[in-house]
Amino acid sequence: MQEKIWKYRDKQLKSEDISSLCAQFKLSYEMAVLLLLRGVSDTNTINSYMAKGLDGIHNPFLFNDMETACERIIRAIKEKEKITVYGDYDVDGITSVSVLTDFLSSCGAECDYYIPDRFSEGYGLNILAVNRLARSGTKLLITVDCGISSIGEVEFAKTQKLQVIITDHHSCKEEIPKAIAVINPKRKDTTYPFPELAGVGVAFKLVLALAKKLGMPAKDIFLKYADLVSIGTVADVVSLLGENRVIADRGIKAISKTQNFGIKALLEVSGCAEKEITASLIAFSLCPRINAAGRMENASLAAELFKAKSYQEALELARRLDELNRLRQQTEQKIFEEASRLADLQENPLVYVLAAKNWHIGVIGIVASKLCEKLGKPCILLSGENGKYKGSGRSIEGFNLFDALSANEELLTAFGGHALAAGLSISEENIPEFTKNINAYAKKHITGDMLMPKLMIDCAISPSHITLNWANALKRLEPFGSGNEVPVFALEGAKIISANAIGADGKHLAVRIEKDGVTANAVWFGMGAVKNELFAGDRADIAFTLNINTYNGNKSVQLILKDIKK
Repeated sequence: MQEKIWKYRDKQLKSEDISSLCAQFKLSYEMAVLLLLRGVSDTNTINSYMAKGLDGIHNPFLFNDMETACERIIRAIKEKEKITVYGDYDVDGITSVSVLTDFLSSCGAECDYYIPDRFSEGYGLNILAVNRLARSGTKLLITVDCGISSIGEVEFAKTQKLQVIITDHHSCKEEIPKAIAVINPKRKDTTYPFPELAGVGVAFKLVLALAKKLGMPAKDIFLKYADLVSIGTVADVVSLLGENRVIADRGIKAISKTQNFGIKALLEVSGCAEKEITASLIAFSLCPRINAAGRMENASLAAELFKAKSYQEALELARRLDELNRLRQQTEQKIFEEASRLADLQENPLVYVLAAKNWHIGVIGIVASKLCEKLGKPCILLSGENGKYKGSGRSIEGFNLFDALSANEELLTAFGGHALAAGLSISEENIPEFTKNINAYAKKHITGDMLMPKLMIDCAISPSHITLNWANALKRLEPFGSGNEVPVFALEGAKIISANAIGADGKHLAVRIEKDGVTANAVWFGMGAVKNELFAGDRADIAFTLNINTYNGNKSVQLILKDIKK
């Protein structure tokens, strides 16, 4: 077992605030803590958080440039100008393209889409694509989930008599493109109250604004596209609080009765057609298959899936995505093993920069994420040929990778992303200096505390709460995700009754525990070897999440272990 620092999140709260919430709303200590940690502290916020109502959706016209964007798009629709929606090859980008093109087409627009090839073009607008689209007759280009860094490309588009509207949610540099409209909640001069929308969320707000301008019932439009928007929102790991919480909740509910053939087919091939739809199911079953299109072949496969006009057509495409996902898993494992060996050869850097000529560019982002988790340090993986490398990086909490890349901008061909995840392009000759410089930058910004493995625990829990009623009460806090994580509890001084390896290869650990007369079953995934460290009669503190296990129609509480301290 790896020794981790347990950090109790309830310790950051004021005891009087917890007591007040408990008394005012007749809540248990644990529930009051969970709500306060999510910024829910009074009648208004509790009602909003629990209700997840459409009144939590902000007016789309609070965005800078939204009015201008709508006027230009409506003119293009009326004058039959060709509109091209330019997206990204991940789930966020694909769902953004699907939502906006479907809506525009339903309004009578002459509308097409373009998703750049991950391998030959890379992320975002590129001049060759812009030139090709201008020559194809496109008059209005609308970006989704990209474009905020494309200053030169937008200027080039102007020379081709091609007007550009940008919708994006990525971090902005000091200068933004001089497009006819730039809709991004992270603009430094933003007038929009919620900065955490996914790219599909921003595109969706454009759809809602257009619907309002065209006299359509906004609620109907919201519910029509909520399924796709929730998938893109969950996939992009944005905070599932505020507006995103409403989008994700309504969308998750809509998926079980979706009319989209593509979503139905995905549920079927992933074995989820009869399962309860949750954010976790979307993240771990649907999203990898959608992403596999852009990672292993062409993202248009997934875009066409959501445009399918029959279930049979969608099923064929979904099966192809399922095959690509299996290939992705195999490729990813091979690169992970190779990158791990390269990391072992380095002399304990603060930031791992690993490069190879033969790595599949479509999966190195996933591998970077796994390595970052394994090593507890920022990891950047680069793959290339002919002196040109593209890469993906993942960071640890507290170290802003986007800022670190910005500090080394002169060595990069291109870059973009977030605090914890970013993409970049670099010449091979610059890799050694970049590696040196980013580690020097990290030395100034990474503290020893950031490198210590930590487990965040909401609070200790009473054994009396290890019940089906309490587990069901926690479901009211769903959908869980970034910013609204599944609650993690600690049970202190529990007695180990038994600990056994389970699964065909003994990979997992089953533990039975007892405290104050309450017994419970627990499972620790991937930790079967720990059975040699636990013995009947041992006393231990255990950290876990509460799960409802259904077997042969019977429901019982199950603890999903996160850590054990003897």
